[in-house]
Amino acid sequence: MGWMNDETGLGKCPANYVPLTPLSHLRRAAHVFATRTAVIYGDHRVTYAQYYERCTRLAAGLADMGVTSGDVVATLIPNLPAQAEAHFGVPACGAVLNTINTRLDVDTVAYIFEHGEAKVILADPQFVELAEAAIARLSGPKPMIVEVPDAANGWPASGRHKTYEDMLAAADPTFEWVMPEDEWESLALNYTSGTTGRPKGVVYHHRGAYQMTMGTVISWRMVMHPVFMAIVPLFHCNGWNHTWMMPVIGGTLVCCRDITAGAIYNAIADEGVTHFGGAPIVLNMIVNSPDSERRAFDHNVEVFTAGAPPAPATLGKIEALGFNVTQVYGLTESYGHVTECVWRAEDWDDLDQAAKAAIKARQGVAMPMMEHITVMDDQMVQVPMDSTTQGEIVMRGNSIMKGYLKNPEATAKAFAGGYFHSEDLAIQHPDGYIQIADRAKDIII
Repeated sequence: MGWMNDETGLGKCPANYVPLTPLSHLRRAAHVFATRTAVIYGDHRVTYAQYYERCTRLAAGLADMGVTSGDVVATLIPNLPAQAEAHFGVPACGAVLNTINTRLDVDTVAYIFEHGEAKVILADPQFVELAEAAIARLSGPKPMIVEVPDAANGWPASGRHKTYEDMLAAADPTFEWVMPEDEWESLALNYTSGTTGRPKGVVYHHRGAYQMTMGTVISWRMVMHPVFMAIVPLFHCNGWNHTWMMPVIGGTLVCCRDITAGAIYNAIADEGVTHFGGAPIVLNMIVNSPDSERRAFDHNVEVFTAGAPPAPATLGKIEALGFNVTQVYGLTESYGHVTECVWRAEDWDDLDQAAKAAIKARQGVAMPMMEHITVMDDQMVQVPMDSTTQGEIVMRGNSIMKGYLKNPEATAKAFAGGYFHSEDLAIQHPDGYIQIADRAKDIII
């Protein structure tokens, strides 16, 4: 152990120890990047100073509704500014954010409301009826709905509920954020998206989200002021934590209600988008788009993709269009991506396109916030790194969930042997790079 013989007076104190939380990123950005554009959605643009004030008003408005520390606030919102604001404003009043998959059926949404004990639901008009129908099925306390209209894009308020902007307008802009006293406090609640059985409630802590943001900045080789387009739904692992990450480097978040190839090209050409994440289906959409949807741009766009690796032909086509694709891997339980296929230029740059594509199909190695990710057999023994022997991907590190809400048995099983068990089968190559052989379950995207 790394303790000195005499450490009298060397304990933790407020001067030398502050719990890690992604909330700190926006508090800092509000001063350091006050006048820089933080969020774009069509004609809606806010600076970091304005972003911080809106998140503060959201926290205050929720507190006025009786939301207190430990309560759950759920959302049914597309990738819009209010969804991004909820990532800061909800925990800023001490509450836990539960972003819900808007593609789920009413029975599953009702289960999530009840299991997570949601107190308030922030709902886009497109999903208000879904929220109302789910609430009608509850036998216990009924959460309150706050409607988040998007009238400019055809979704005005229904008139049946308090509106988001009215709540913000009436809220205190000087509300003092409730910062965590312990970085292990709960930050977010996300439900697994398997197609069979009831979803499990995955609980994130502040420390894990903070570490995730810092590790991603390093792995994605990000420099100051990137322009990031939110394509991954913010209900999937909180959009891989990228909303919490952007204030670290004064980045701009570009929101989009409906993801199309044309919308992506327009955001790149008009807003200067430099980064986005997305499933291989997004890459296919881009390369197969008609010329009428394409726009010219003069910079490379960095792309994280996860799920089934893109076909070699797709990789070749999309890279020729100016997109640099990196394969990543993760789960809801790991806050999103925790491996990356780090490119070894000195070894691989001279390979032909087919060989490069085969390497880029690998899920890769651990990202910086993770301690160890490997492939083991059912006896928790490392499988041979021979590109053939299959085992289970297991991992441990800072960006792993606290556990499953109200399910200690499942939590204990998932953490058996000191590792999180992904249930995903993979091989490991001689260089240590992991490659998935089979996903354990389908997901609802």
